[in-house]
Amino acid sequence: MAIAAVASFSVIAPLRENHKIHKSYPRQAFLNNKFPSSRPKLVERQQPGQSPCLQLSVTKASTTRDVLVDEQSANNAKNIGVISVHHVGLLCSNLEKSLEFYQGLLGLEVNEARPNDKLPYRGKWLWVGSEMIHLMELPNPDPLTGRPQHGGRDRHTCIAIKNVNVLKSIFDKAGVPYTLSRSGRPAIFARDPDSNALEFVQLE
Repeated sequence: MAIAAVASFSVIAPLRENHKIHKSYPRQAFLNNKFPSSRPKLVERQQPGQSPCLQLSVTKASTTRDVLVDEQSANNAKNIGVISVHHVGLLCSNLEKSLEFYQGLLGLEVNEARPNDKLPYRGKWLWVGSEMIHLMELPNPDPLTGRPQHGGRDRHTCIAIKNVNVLKSIFDKAGVPYTLSRSGRPAIFARDPDSNALEFVQLE
């Protein structure tokens, strides 16, 4: 069946909770490859009482991996449904000393939901936005010496903040050494009392 030359192309982008956005693009935009940078799939569809049309079904590709997620993957048993990073676990040798850093300097608040009576070691859960840092007072099997001076070359946790300059002043006053991001971004790297590397990046 012939397809009308004036057919439009509908882009379907999946959102959270299975909501979808429909956008129409002219035929020429499709021919010139001027549609959003996602993987397209062209299908022919016909609504009752209307002429046949081509529909460009697009699912958003990952920003870090060139992976196409099928439109029906939300119902696929192989899709675990990643939501976000829930928390980062960090080892510490002295819980009180670590809290002086995370609470006293960074101003993080404690999540009192930690089941202290069920865990056989001391620790604290600290809020970082809607996620957490879990401090665990346990022996550290990794060497604390010989690590890179610049935390960006070590495994690290990145925390988004509003003002890097304010944090610089806090670290300067407390004598906490830090290094600047080598990428030129408004970000600094520092280490907590147990040499865990932390990045602080300004987003606003």
